[in-house]
Amino acid sequence: MAFMAQMLPPAREHFPRRPLYAADLQQRLVARLARAQQHALIAKAHSHRTEDSRMAGKTDTPTKKHRSKFFRVAVEGATTDGRQIERQWLVDAAETYSLNTYGARVWIEHMRSLLPDSPFRAYGDVVALKTEEVEIAGAKKLALFAQIEPTADLVNMNKARQKLYTSIEIRPKFADTGRAYLDGIAVTDTPASLGTEMLTFSAQNPDKNPLAARKRDSSNLFSEAIEVALEFEEVEDEGGKVAGLFSRVLDLLGKSKDKEGKDAILFTELGEAVEAMAEHVAGQGQAFAAEKAARESLLAKHEKLAADFSTLMEKLEKTPAGTSQQPQFTARPAATGGDGALVTDC
Repeated sequence: MAFMAQMLPPAREHFPRRPLYAADLQQRLVARLARAQQHALIAKAHSHRTEDSRMAGKTDTPTKKHRSKFFRVAVEGATTDGRQIERQWLVDAAETYSLNTYGARVWIEHMRSLLPDSPFRAYGDVVALKTEEVEIAGAKKLALFAQIEPTADLVNMNKARQKLYTSIEIRPKFADTGRAYLDGIAVTDTPASLGTEMLTFSAQNPDKNPLAARKRDSSNLFSEAIEVALEFEEVEDEGGKVAGLFSRVLDLLGKSKDKEGKDAILFTELGEAVEAMAEHVAGQGQAFAAEKAARESLLAKHEKLAADFSTLMEKLEKTPAGTSQQPQFTARPAATGGDGALVTDC
């Protein structure tokens, strides 16, 4: 017995089922908790993405941008480097200006930088031009007026009473049109920087012209800087306005993308269902068109049969009475038979 006892393992090793079952259960619980935690993290990440998308595309309050009232930027006859601004140039600039052709921008001192964070970056865009007759010193002259969409930096500059003078850069012959075109507008602090004296010096010393490097084209000319009173108005961004309307419609339908989790999934499924329905309706429309064509063809055949039948009935009505019951034909004469004798010619 002692020998047998030595051969048997201890009780806790001989019956390992309870410890093994408990460990297995523990592993399963840990695995389930890990999966649940992973699902929670995924749901949280999805919620954050949905919230970020909602905030990024939120258009309940459409973004505001500024647009100036029309202000005078040039007058015919103003001296520029020895040349005169011709009346027709201003007419051409107003009639031909288009953002699709070439969008003139607003610059500091007519200086253009390629770097977006440079002090000499663009400060706005010219959106429209027009001409009007103005009276200067008792004489009527044609003036060019511009409307711009400024950047926030230019708006702040104007509020701080900085860069209150403007000058235009105009090209007498643009591309192959042969007409004048506006290349840009500059803002400056003092009229002296682009004033009569500077422009006269540039005209008398073309080789030392400090403005030559600022021109977009060598044939361009700068107008004398004139003081303007810029007045900006806030305008709604049309793109944001449309998006905001779409968002409000979705809210009314109860299917806004702003909802998180299940609602976002339902919105996607709704979009897929609408697309499937649209495809089905399109297929039904094609089937209906084919069926309509078949019915029209059948109707045409029926009308032809009806016409033929009507013609036949007319012919039958003109047939003499009684012929339909006793048809007329010549009867075969009755057989009289022979005399019973056969004659053979031998």
